[in-house]
Amino acid sequence: MPRFNVGFVIFPDLTQLDFTGPLQVLARLPDSATHIVAKTQAPVPSDCGLGLVPTHTFATCPPLDLICVPGGSQGVVDAMADPDTIAFVRKQAAGAKYVTSVCTGAFILGVAGLLKGRRATTHWAFADLLPLVGATHEKARIVRDGNVITAGGVTSGIDFGLSVVAEIAGETAARTIQLGIEYDPAPPFDSGHPDRAPNAIMSGLLNGRYDKARSAYRSGLEKAARP
Repeated sequence: MPRFNVGFVIFPDLTQLDFTGPLQVLARLPDSATHIVAKTQAPVPSDCGLGLVPTHTFATCPPLDLICVPGGSQGVVDAMADPDTIAFVRKQAAGAKYVTSVCTGAFILGVAGLLKGRRATTHWAFADLLPLVGATHEKARIVRDGNVITAGGVTSGIDFGLSVVAEIAGETAARTIQLGIEYDPAPPFDSGHPDRAPNAIMSGLLNGRYDKARSAYRSGLEKAARP
């Protein structure tokens, strides 16, 4: 029986947990092979300084059954503008059973034309930009529309991975993986979602860390939409 090919597209300045969270889950999917794919085989720097080593290039990657695109503030802006990255995602998505993203990786799917007319989610700070790629934002941690699955910000990639494992290999397999990685969240603060975070923290992030990034995304998406 042929293996189920799972592929992650990585690029400079991606958010490593967008990638490594679902990777840790999906790498344990029974009867599967995991491929870490980049434009070249040179180590890829993440936005926290961790270097990532691809297993394949765009040219050597086999056909994927599941393609996953992580996010990353500046990294996604640059990837959206890279014709080779967009062409690879579009080509692999055409034959994949599952086309997926985590966090702002949704915008790479969007620029590739894969979110038009679909419901989708992304990191809360960028959700209002989804209409720029023809998508409708659905407020949820994981959104599925047809064979396209988008996950919200960063840690939601773990939830996404477990839900996909349950669909492919069954709930018992997913529960076994969850227990194996001891995924039993009990955060010290109830500030992990805009609905619960204090207003001072929300406004501080929007007017600080995410303000410049949102402008860069809007500019990149508008540029990508031009003929």
